[in-house]
Amino acid sequence: MSHFMAELLGTMILIILGNGVVAGVVLNKSKAQHGGWVVITFGWGFAVMVAAYMVGHYSGAFLNPALTVGFALAGKLAWAEVGPMIVAQMIGAFLGAVIVWLHYLPHWKETEDPEAKLAVFSTGPAIRSPFANLLSEIIGTFVLVLVLLSWGAKGIVFADGLQTLAAGFLIVAIGMSLGGTTGYAINPARDLGPRIAHAILPIAGKGSSDWGYAWIPVAGPMIGAVLAAVSYTGLFQ
Repeated sequence: MSHFMAELLGTMILIILGNGVVAGVVLNKSKAQHGGWVVITFGWGFAVMVAAYMVGHYSGAFLNPALTVGFALAGKLAWAEVGPMIVAQMIGAFLGAVIVWLHYLPHWKETEDPEAKLAVFSTGPAIRSPFANLLSEIIGTFVLVLVLLSWGAKGIVFADGLQTLAAGFLIVAIGMSLGGTTGYAINPARDLGPRIAHAILPIAGKGSSDWGYAWIPVAGPMIGAVLAAVSYTGLFQ
């Protein structure tokens, strides 16, 4: 399997399972409704883990433009790979969101709140404050990328397969500790691809796609990844 197809499929599975758990918790008449933040954070952690196990052998399972750029800046990924991988991740995220929409098809018209419908696809702030929201995404992504980079440093060895398991729990930890402010996109493709799907799909009573906020879960993770790569280079190398 090519790196492009691995990243596309892996990101698609990531979004199916990650956005899917949000849909289950927030959409009316879902049996998982009101499952709460703990269910969502564990659902996202498992989504990352499953997708990474699926395609990690083929592409390294970056599944995230910020992580892709961060690893390239740290010298752990060829820059020639970055553009195609990001395109694949965006396509995969869009397709995954479409599949979630199809899976929960009867539930959209049963859910009156347009913000809940948008939350299935994309993140949003608990308190709208552009600087604070951007800072939250920078910090969350900084932690993600720096920790993952550090696991490749000298003297840090995982038994076969355990690093992917640990990555899933890292996502859970970030979600529980830092995700309450913005919903922790920490991944531009995870937010932008599904937001485009939300804008395009005929979702009953969907309301706005909130494009005024959309730059924050793209810019914040990219900034956080750059800062993490610079920090890793200075601290671990």
